[in-house]
Amino acid sequence: MNNNTDKGLQGNEKIEEAIAGLQKETTQEMLAHTLTVIRRCMKADGQFIIAVEPPKGDGQIRLEVIKTEDGRSWWAAFTSFEEELKGGGNVKSTFLTDIDRLFETALTADEIEGVILNPWNRTIMLDKYLIKVILGKNI
Repeated sequence: MNNNTDKGLQGNEKIEEAIAGLQKETTQEMLAHTLTVIRRCMKADGQFIIAVEPPKGDGQIRLEVIKTEDGRSWWAAFTSFEEELKGGGNVKSTFLTDIDRLFETALTADEIEGVILNPWNRTIMLDKYLIKVILGKNI
């Protein structure tokens, strides 16, 4: 095990492996497996890395928003610092956040569709329906 990994990020390589499998074989079974792996990491007090935009005049911290080609807005989260760095570009302010807290907040944010995990490489787009599935909420 890599001792340089923050405790909350340990185990997230399993999420990356599951997403890699899903990218190779896009089936309902692989999607269910990937969501289960994310849920397990969440229940083990797992964390994601989130990028934040510098506060504007109101002092509020905002999560970085990624717009997809269809014009919809998503929050970006990363399973590891390696994944976050694959985006290149400018260095962003990042924080660790509990997976469940990020998902719960995403469900209440009307301005976004959901969370894109690892938008540069091992990517999965978790819309609010999939987030509810991971959280075990009645759908």
